[in-house]
Amino acid sequence: MADSERKPAKRPQRARATVADVMQRPLTMVDQNDHVAAAAYLMRHAGATALVVLDGQETNRPVGIITEADIVHTVADGKDPNNVRIRDLMTTSPTVIKQTTSIRDAAEIMVAGHFRHLPVVGRTGLKGIVDIGDVCRALLESEG
Repeated sequence: MADSERKPAKRPQRARATVADVMQRPLTMVDQNDHVAAAAYLMRHAGATALVVLDGQETNRPVGIITEADIVHTVADGKDPNNVRIRDLMTTSPTVIKQTTSIRDAAEIMVAGHFRHLPVVGRTGLKGIVDIGDVCRALLESEG
């Protein structure tokens, strides 16, 4: 076969990055009956910007999410975070994604829903959380 007839070498395909590659473990979760002040305390000490609220049952399923923005709005509205319960301001029935969700699909879900955080679930319940920073970093790295 002459050089001009050679087929171009195929570039090895990279495995498609999924949220499992970039998600953070849910180090801290809260109960919906806890005070907002407790959520703020946990966020500060865990370095988290959101906490997943679990169902309180053995299913380990997310029933809500509370973010630092929720807490800021509560304080800005003049409410005492020691008197407000998480259930009163959490986003209920949060959009969740699977560990196998691609980074790009996660980004599209975040943009469409105006989300900065998405809980990641598997067969046994909550597996982690991915935030907009995780997704942006992964997308930027995939371009390089």
